[in-house]
Amino acid sequence: MPRRVLSGRVVSDKMDKTITVLVERRVIHPLYKKFIRRSKKYAAHDENNLCKEGDAVRIEECRPISKRKTWLVIERNGEPVERPFGFNPPAALETSASAAPDAATPVAATPAPVAESAPPPAA
Repeated sequence: MPRRVLSGRVVSDKMDKTITVLVERRVIHPLYKKFIRRSKKYAAHDENNLCKEGDAVRIEECRPISKRKTWLVIERNGEPVERPFGFNPPAALETSASAAPDAATPVAATPAPVAESAPPPAA
């Protein structure tokens, strides 16, 4: 199953190797049909304490790191962040790259034998 990726803004960087990310989404009100902003805060792992308050970040779901921290920072202000040891990219990306055929491996292109048709019998 693919890992979820969310975009948000850092609202707190006071903890060591952890940031709080505010993710906002827009939903439509069922009765009034007006867009409403809903927000939620996520605790995300920041291995090198790079992120500062106000940064725009992208976070990816990962294995639980602590009781409430199951997200990893993958991008900060549009630039990718180095992943810590043990947090590899999703397997789907690795398998899709290895599934492509190599240019060095020749593929035999033998045409299928064509059955010759005999002329129709004369009446």
